[in-house]
Amino acid sequence: MGEYSKALEYYENTLEIREISLPPNHPSLAPSYNNIGRVYSSMGEYSKALEYFEKSHKIFEISLPANHPDLATSYSNIGE
Repeated sequence: MGEYSKALEYYENTLEIREISLPPNHPSLAPSYNNIGRVYSSMGEYSKALEYFEKSHKIFEISLPANHPDLATSYSNIGE
């Protein structure tokens, strides 16, 4: 619907809750970083999007096996 600022607000609230309740490299943080990155990408703020995609990817690299499909998605998001 194009309401990026509202989407960003909800995703940031979600991330804040997860950051309070989980360790810094917990796999459940990665989707929150990814979602925020997608909003920034949709807004044309590509460097900000990349920052969040890379945070997500770093967590996936630490917490998932090297052949996990979420890593492929993560690489794809960075390549957008």
